[in-house]
Amino acid sequence: MQQRRIIGRLATAGVAAAMSMLCGCRAPAADEPASAMPATPRMPITDTYHGVTVTDDFRWLEDWNDPKVKAWSDAQNVYARSILDALPGRDAIAARVRELRVDSIAYSSLSRHGGRWFALKRQPPKQQPLLVAIDSTEPGAAEHAIVDPNMRDPTGGTSIDFFEASPDGKRIAVSLSSGGSESGDVHVFDDTGKEIFETVPRVQGGTAGGDVAWAPDGSGFFYTRYPHDGDVPAEDLHFFQQVYFHTLGTPAGTDRYEIGKGWPRVAEIRLAAHPSNGMVTASVQRGDGGPIEQFLRSRSGMWRQIATVDDQVARPFFGPGNELCLVSRKDAPRGAILKMSLADPRLARATTVVPQSGDTIAVDFWEADASPVATSKRLFVPYQIGGPMTLKAFGLDGQPASGPMLPPISSIGEVVPAGDEVLFLSQSYLSPPAWFRFTTMDAATVRTALAPKTNVSFDDVEVVGETARSSDGTKVPYFVMRRRGVTGVQPTIVTGYGGYGVNTVPEYSAVRRMLFDQGVVFVDTVIRGGSEFGQQWHEQGKLTQKQHVFDDFAAVLQQLIARGQASPATLAIIGGSNGGLLMGATFTQHPELLKAVVSLVGIYDMLRVERSPNGSFNVPEFGSVTDAEQFRALFAYSPYHHVRDGTQYPAILFMTGANDPRVDPMQSRKMTARLQATGTRQPVLLRTSGNTGHGIGTPLDARIAQDVDIYSFLMAKLGVTFKTNQAH
Repeated sequence: MQQRRIIGRLATAGVAAAMSMLCGCRAPAADEPASAMPATPRMPITDTYHGVTVTDDFRWLEDWNDPKVKAWSDAQNVYARSILDALPGRDAIAARVRELRVDSIAYSSLSRHGGRWFALKRQPPKQQPLLVAIDSTEPGAAEHAIVDPNMRDPTGGTSIDFFEASPDGKRIAVSLSSGGSESGDVHVFDDTGKEIFETVPRVQGGTAGGDVAWAPDGSGFFYTRYPHDGDVPAEDLHFFQQVYFHTLGTPAGTDRYEIGKGWPRVAEIRLAAHPSNGMVTASVQRGDGGPIEQFLRSRSGMWRQIATVDDQVARPFFGPGNELCLVSRKDAPRGAILKMSLADPRLARATTVVPQSGDTIAVDFWEADASPVATSKRLFVPYQIGGPMTLKAFGLDGQPASGPMLPPISSIGEVVPAGDEVLFLSQSYLSPPAWFRFTTMDAATVRTALAPKTNVSFDDVEVVGETARSSDGTKVPYFVMRRRGVTGVQPTIVTGYGGYGVNTVPEYSAVRRMLFDQGVVFVDTVIRGGSEFGQQWHEQGKLTQKQHVFDDFAAVLQQLIARGQASPATLAIIGGSNGGLLMGATFTQHPELLKAVVSLVGIYDMLRVERSPNGSFNVPEFGSVTDAEQFRALFAYSPYHHVRDGTQYPAILFMTGANDPRVDPMQSRKMTARLQATGTRQPVLLRTSGNTGHGIGTPLDARIAQDVDIYSFLMAKLGVTFKTNQAH
C-alpha cells in the first residue's frame, strides 16, 4: 500500500540534492517555500514523420523511472504549493468546500438480486464509497454494509472498481484496487460481508476496465482476464483481455478459458448473463470510442459472433422472454432497437422494434450511465436531446407507452429493471442525483428513499440554454448557470469534453453553490466528439475531424464575450482527460480569450500519445502518427507543438496523478516545462498527486484538497474576493 505523503514536499534529502544539480540552483527545503520557478534543461531530440521534422526539447521528462524526473516533479510541486497556499481566501474556501462535499449521502450502481437491493453508498466523511445491501427502496428499510473499503484500508487508498451480485444475492464479486490505479482483483463475499473462497487476480485494468457475469446457479462467474506474468511480454500485460470462467472453491489458476484469443490487443469487454438460462453476451470494443462487435454464448457453452463491427450494434440486452434486444446504429445513426430470437440468434432475422427517431438513444458501454432495459412488460429507452435527456417507454412490441415524467433540463443515469417496474437515477444541474421508481400499472413516477437529503439550495439559480455557431456553421448548445438577475460581464468558468462519444449531460455539483455565492457564472458546453446528436456528432469530432471540437468550444467563448456576458479578463476554462486536451488546444489557439485555465490529467503531446503504455487504446479516437493524413491532423492541433516562445498565456494550473493508468502524467510534465520556457508572465503550475490516478478511486480528502486548489486559483485569477457571508 502506497504511503500517503504531503503533496509539494520533497521526499528525501537525496531527491532535493538531485534537483539542485539538475536545476543548477538550490532546491528548497521541505518546509521552505520556493522562491522561483524551477529551471528545466532542454535536451532536444529530433524525429521525422512523413517528411516533417519535429524537435522535442523535453522528451527526457517522459521517463518516470529517472530520478531526475521525479526530482523535477517534486520541485514543481514545491513551486506550485508556494503559490497555491498563499492565495487569498484559501482557508475560507477550504472550509466551504468541505462543508459542501460532505453535505449528503448518495447511492449508485443499484441492482436487485434475491429480493434485495445492492448499491454503492457515498457516505461522507468516509473516504470511499462502500457496498451495501438494502431490503427495499422504501423509507426505513434495513441496510447493512457488505464491503467497506474504509475499514479495510484506513488511509482511504483502496476503492471498489465494480461489483456484481449472484442471481440469488448470496454472493457478491467485488473488484478492489488501490492508489487510483484501477488495477483490481476480484474478491468474493457472502451476503453478510464475510470474504469467502479465493481472490481472482487481474480482472480489472485502467483503460480497458473489467467485468463479471454470474452463472445462474451462483457456482461461479465469467470474468475478464488480463494476461499474467509470463503469458505475454511485459509491455502487453495490460492488453489482450480474454474471457474466463471461475468456479468457486477452485484455484484461479485452473479457471476455464472461454473466448478472446485473436481479439484485438486493445479489446475492452463487457459481459452480461441471462439470469435463468445461462446465456452470456460479450461486447468487445476495439479501443476507447472504437467500433464494437458482439458475441453470444449458448446454453451448451458454444460462443458465436452475432454482430461484426460493420453491423454497428452498440449494445445487446436480454428481453423478458426468449429474445435478445440490440441497439443498432446501422443506417440509424441516432439508434434503433432490434429484437432477435435466442433460439435462432441471427442478425439477418432480427426485426426492428423501435425505429430511429429525431432523438438519440443513449447507450453506455459500461452501464455507468443510461442504457435501454427490458422489464416484464416494457422497454425503457433513455434518449439524448442535445445534452438533457428523457426516458421513453414502449411495449414489448415497440408501441409507445406511458413513461416517466422528468424536468426539462435533467439527465438519466442508470436504469434498473425490477419485474414490471423500473428504477432510474436522475439529476439536474441544480438537483442532486436521486432514484425514482416508475410502475407500469399506474404510470406513476415516485421518488424513492434512495435520494439525498441536502441542506444546499439552488432556488436562486437559473439554467439557461443557449446556442453558438461554430466556424463551419454548426449549432453548438451550451448551458449557462447563474444567480437570477445577474447581467453584464461576470467572472465566468466554462467547461467541456468532446470525445469518445461520451455524452455531456446535466450533472449536479454541490460545490458550484460556492461559485454562485461569489457571483461566478458557470457554463457547460455540448460540443462535437460526444454522441448527443447521434453517431455523426461523434464522427465529426474524432480522428482528422478533431479540430471541430476546439472550434465549437471557442465559438461559445467568443459568443459569451460578444454578448457582454464575459471578457478575456473574466473568463476561465476547466476540463480533464480528453477535456484536458480541449483546454490545451484552446489556450494555444486562443490565448487572448482567457484569464485562467485549470487542466486535469490532460493530453497535450499528440505525437507521443500512442507511445505511452496504454496509448494504443486511444488510436481509434485520435488516430496514429504512422498514417500520413492522421499525422498531419494531429500535428496541426497538438497543443504541445503549438506553444510559442514570447506569447503571453493565461495563468494555468495543471493537475495529474502519479498512478494514472489512462493518461501518462508525462503529458502534464512536458506541457508545463514547455510553457514555463516561453517567458509568459502568468504562473504555469504543475500539481502532481503521489497517491491518486486519473480520478477514479480518489479519496474524499484528496478530492477536497484538489477542489480547494482549483477554486482558490480560479477565484484569485478572476479577481473574485471570497466572501464568507454569501453562503446559502
